[in-house]
Amino acid sequence: MADSFDLGEPPQPAAKANPYRVLARKYRPQTFRELIGQDAMVTTLGNAIKRDRLAHAFLMTGVRGVGKTSTARLIAKALNCIGPDGQGGPTIDPCGVCEPCRAIAEGRHIDVIEMDAASHTGVDDVREIIDAARYAAVSARYKIYIVDEVHMLSKNAFNALLKTLEEPPAHVKFLFATTEVNKVPITVLSRCQRFDLRRISAEQLAAHFAFVCREEGVEAEPEALMLIARAAEGSARDGLSILDQGIAHAGLEGGGVTADAVRQMLGLSDRGAVRDLLGLVLAGDAAGALASLRRQYDYGVDPQAVMRSMLETVHGITLAKVGTAEDPGQPAEERAARAEWAGKLSFPALHRLWQLFLKGHDEVAKAALPIEAAEMALLRAIHASTLPDPGELAKAIASGKIPAPAAAAAAAAAAAPVPAPPAAPERPGAPDDFAGLVTLLEDKGHHAVAAQLSNGARVVRYGPQELILSGSRPMSADTLRDVADAVKKATGQVWKIALEDAPGAPTLREKARADEEAARQAILDTPLVKAALAAFPDAELEAWPGKRSIA
Repeated sequence: MADSFDLGEPPQPAAKANPYRVLARKYRPQTFRELIGQDAMVTTLGNAIKRDRLAHAFLMTGVRGVGKTSTARLIAKALNCIGPDGQGGPTIDPCGVCEPCRAIAEGRHIDVIEMDAASHTGVDDVREIIDAARYAAVSARYKIYIVDEVHMLSKNAFNALLKTLEEPPAHVKFLFATTEVNKVPITVLSRCQRFDLRRISAEQLAAHFAFVCREEGVEAEPEALMLIARAAEGSARDGLSILDQGIAHAGLEGGGVTADAVRQMLGLSDRGAVRDLLGLVLAGDAAGALASLRRQYDYGVDPQAVMRSMLETVHGITLAKVGTAEDPGQPAEERAARAEWAGKLSFPALHRLWQLFLKGHDEVAKAALPIEAAEMALLRAIHASTLPDPGELAKAIASGKIPAPAAAAAAAAAAAPVPAPPAAPERPGAPDDFAGLVTLLEDKGHHAVAAQLSNGARVVRYGPQELILSGSRPMSADTLRDVADAVKKATGQVWKIALEDAPGAPTLREKARADEEAARQAILDTPLVKAALAAFPDAELEAWPGKRSIA
């Protein structure tokens, strides 16, 4: 008989009493007071609840992480809260302790149904909502459907929902959330009360992160929190995720969350290195600037992040020059450096740097060789920094120290070769040249004939009472007769008007365009304009002396 052994249950790993929750979930707002940056929406909802003017459908839109889904859950709690004594009604301040509040917060309330439209996009999913909406709530005051990323529903699903959405049962409320409201059909938007949740300001995010750090018992530098807040770009969830990573990094290092650690973690440029780099650019030190950029690149800093930091610095200098309040999140060294540069740099120079770095940022983002594109952008800015200030150039031109472009254009126009027909002897009533004849016709009211001659007539010979035109621009016999009649009336003389098989001179229209182009080229050839175009490659010459509007 074989022996039998009872080995019992296999050993189980010990379960943690309190499993870790990421900060973005742990500090999800549980009341409207904890919802940061959305005061206008909270006020509107509070007034609607007090006056019992609740819409049957709400649409929350905004960038990621500003609280759309959290707001939807808070609205569900506000509408279904019964208070600690079980006798309360809808309120903008749900108690958080009654059974509906706790069940909704824990995601287990049977009458609050959450659906992710990204994974439930079809008409069958919506049909289930429509069928279930006819039945009353089981235990809550309202049956609430929360549909996240509603813009991902199919066209047929939206159409199936329209009728129910317009005339839902009194016990049903729809709460929609989306990051791309432009993809939601207008027929749906018109049936919802829309709330546009704003980006949360960096100051509000930094203050919130400081609160979270105090609750977590973690030390954090104010500059580090401001860096995280700026990197979050208005999203509380993104910022808390970065803060979570920063706290984990600090734990490994044995210290608090520092600005240097955050910069290293996010791949941001060191502020001191950025200031040094900008100083080298303004000093025209190409070799030093390229070496500084390469050092940051070797430390792992993205070239695009360097260009972004340069843009932020130029923007900060411009704000300091305007006189805006100092940013308390910036270190004292940064504020002092910006104030010093603001006193030295003019507004035109700052605007020029901004445009150059902005163009460089875009080029680096699209370039196959980002670091090389960043180097070329810096060299372009260095070259521009050696150019004279536009304002000083304007003063020099006004004082006569530099010849004005208009004078150069006039000189070029005077030197340009202009074909002239043989001069005709002076006769009473007969202009000296063809251009004078056309002007005379215009003055005498023969506008159509003057326009025909100006735009299409190439003169072969112009003489006393004779106008021979090139046959390369043929005219009908009727047109020639009209020209002869108009010339006779304008001059009081009978003229010979005929065509000849010869090329002839350019038309007056062609001559005017040639003169205009010569004047434009003269402007472009001046040292001042050449320097401006070198600094701003995309600039164009819009107007110059002698420019005409020629159709």
